[in-house]
Amino acid sequence: MKKLIVFILVLVLAAGAAAALVYRRVTQPYRGYEGAEQFVELPQGSGSRAIGERLVGGGVVRDHATFRLALWLSGEGRRLKAGEYQFTRAMTPFEVLDKIARGEVYVVSVTFPEGLTIAEMARIFESHGFGPATGFIQAAADSSLVHELDPAATDLEGYLFPETYQLSRRAEAAALVRLMVARFEHVLTPELRQSAAAHNLSVRQTVTLASIVEKETGRNEERPLVASVYLNRLRRNMALQCDPTVIYALQKAGRYNGNLRRDDLTVDSPYNTYRYPGLPPGPIASPGRASLEAVLHPADSDFLYFVSRNDGSHEFARSLEEHNRNVQKFQVQYFRDKRAARH
Repeated sequence: MKKLIVFILVLVLAAGAAAALVYRRVTQPYRGYEGAEQFVELPQGSGSRAIGERLVGGGVVRDHATFRLALWLSGEGRRLKAGEYQFTRAMTPFEVLDKIARGEVYVVSVTFPEGLTIAEMARIFESHGFGPATGFIQAAADSSLVHELDPAATDLEGYLFPETYQLSRRAEAAALVRLMVARFEHVLTPELRQSAAAHNLSVRQTVTLASIVEKETGRNEERPLVASVYLNRLRRNMALQCDPTVIYALQKAGRYNGNLRRDDLTVDSPYNTYRYPGLPPGPIASPGRASLEAVLHPADSDFLYFVSRNDGSHEFARSLEEHNRNVQKFQVQYFRDKRAARH
């Protein structure tokens, strides 16, 4: 009898020791991978067994028994979310499960500022390691994505909404382009589309003019004024004489080196608004929300000209005589004084 009691006692002690060992593993931080970081991809629809295998295989959790016990004790079994997760330090299984239950998937923040062309966005795409710029340019050639909005579109210039996007490390150009177009469609609300129709502007004309406004000024308070200048000129059948459209023409021809010369204003391109009247054939960049709204809610002005004050702002004028005085003051005399100060 005594032997049986001793035997049972040994079993209880052994079981207690084993349980204590497993529980200690559950509560102790663990890191079984080399390098500064480890990524673990949990596919959509993965069950707890598959998730455990990936975490153990990635060296994030010590073993399957530890994972199963932590999962049971945490009660997180039904809350685990798919995605790619980044691990950079030793963590307890409870911390690992909490991270996955909260859906803290790893994302790369990519910002596309307002006023960029497809080619410029493509370089940002490539710089973040997603793939070659040519892949982005090819994806942005799919004009079918905006066919309902703009049947005349030959590519997605102007329709890739500039914003910060949270992307996975394996984001593909085509998926990103679809996301950017969807964002544009969301920003161009039904109210804005109705406003465009009320102004006798198609979506393409609206985006084209907004892209010009975007390139002309970075100041929100000036956008409605700049939009009013170009709308006033269009109503009077005056040439827009917009430098950014000429720069875009030169870029498309591979002839722009960062400087716009007087001779460039004669380039034979439908985007040259010095030579060809009206709006250019299409957008010259991707406008932001403020520029789109400025075109559809322009300032009530009779301005026809503006010139840079060389500080990011502009001086507006109603007549050519007034504009010439402003040019003399803010361009000719300004740079003359600047050259004199250097000598």
